[in-house]
Amino acid sequence: MNQTTDAALTAAEAHNREFLVFSLGEEEYAVDILKVQEIRGYENVTRIANAPDFIKGVTNLRGVIVPIVDLRIKFHLDKVEYGGQTVVIVVNVEDRVVGIVVDGVSDVMTLSPDQIKPAPEFGVTLSSDFLSGLGSLEDRMLVIVDIDKLLTSDEMELVERVAE
Repeated sequence: MNQTTDAALTAAEAHNREFLVFSLGEEEYAVDILKVQEIRGYENVTRIANAPDFIKGVTNLRGVIVPIVDLRIKFHLDKVEYGGQTVVIVVNVEDRVVGIVVDGVSDVMTLSPDQIKPAPEFGVTLSSDFLSGLGSLEDRMLVIVDIDKLLTSDEMELVERVAE
């Protein structure tokens, strides 16, 4: 291969993004893999008085107090059950560590820019403010969550107060 072709390939690869795919109810969601610190099994948390329903509480993760947010409650899903598949995705958002509870994690996917479509204004279970787009891969449709916007919204300021 010549240098021009190598440079073009590298530039194209740089635009591909990896996402961690997780499920909430019947829908599949994705979050930028670079935001993910680790994936843990769901463990009981310490409840915080007067916290909103979606803030399950806090847990101690190697000396760091981490607020735990249940995305199933936040996204108003009908049935929220804790089972063997329930996991906590620990994410880093603006120098803060937060755990998000999901029904399960399925895989890591690489999406190219042409596989990511703009988020619709309606028809999904959560506000389009928190969506960065829809990932289309063969017969699968992934709702791509902008975890920064989701976890820095006004109501999420409560998470920060809970963690203090």
